[in-house]
Amino acid sequence: MNCFYTHTIQPGDNYWLLAYLYHTSTERIIDANPEADPYYLRIGQHITIPVTTFPDRPEETNHCISQAELKFRKEMVALWEEHVAWTRMVIISLTFDLPDVEFVIARLLQNATDMGDMLRELYGDAAGETYAELIKEHLLFAADLVNAAIAGDEQAAMEAEEKWYDNADQIAAFLSSINPFLTEQVVRDMFYTHLDLTKQEAVFMINMEYQKDIEVYDAIEEQAREMADTIADAMIKLYPSMF
Repeated sequence: MNCFYTHTIQPGDNYWLLAYLYHTSTERIIDANPEADPYYLRIGQHITIPVTTFPDRPEETNHCISQAELKFRKEMVALWEEHVAWTRMVIISLTFDLPDVEFVIARLLQNATDMGDMLRELYGDAAGETYAELIKEHLLFAADLVNAAIAGDEQAAMEAEEKWYDNADQIAAFLSSINPFLTEQVVRDMFYTHLDLTKQEAVFMINMEYQKDIEVYDAIEEQAREMADTIADAMIKLYPSMF
C-alpha cells in the first residue's frame, strides 16, 4: 500500500526541506500535489507527502492513509471549495446584475448533485439523492436571500433566512442519522457558521465594502475546508473497509 501523510505548512517550509524531513523527493511531492504551487506555500496549507519511512516530525502529521482515502479526502475538499467559490460568483452576478447569472446559478447547483454522488458511493442512491436535494435547497435559499437583500425587501429576506437555517437543521439531522460519528450538534454548528459567514459576504458585497468582503471570504474558504475534513473523517471512520 502506498503511504501518504498530510503535512501542515509551517513558517520556513519548502519542498526541498519537506523532502529531506520525510525521506522522499521533491518530484514525488510535486506529483502528489498537482493543485499546489510549489513556489507559493501558505502557512496552514495542507500538503500530501508520499513516504516510505516514518518522518522525523511525526507530531506534525496525521495517520498513514491509503490512495483511496487520499482521493476521497481530496474530492471532498474540492467539492466544498467549489461550493463556496460558485456561491461567491452567484453573489457577485446577482449583486451587479451580470448577464451570466443564469449560467452561474446552474453551475452552482451542479455542486449539489456532485455532493450527493459522493454520498451515493457509500450509502446508496436514496441517501445520495436526499443529500443532493438538501444541498440544492441550501443553495437556492441563499440566492433568495441575496435577491431579497438587493431589493431591500426585509420581509422576503427574513423568510428566506428562516428557510435557510431550517434547511441547515435538516442537513444536520440527516447526516447524523446516517453516520453516528457526525453528531447533529456538530453538523448544525458547522452549517450555522457557514451561513453566518456567507451572509456577511453578501452584505459586504452589496454594500461595496470590498476589503471586508475579501477578508470574510478567506474565512469562508478556511471553514469550508474544515467542514470537508470533518465530514470525510466521519465517513472514513464508519466505512474503513472502503478505504
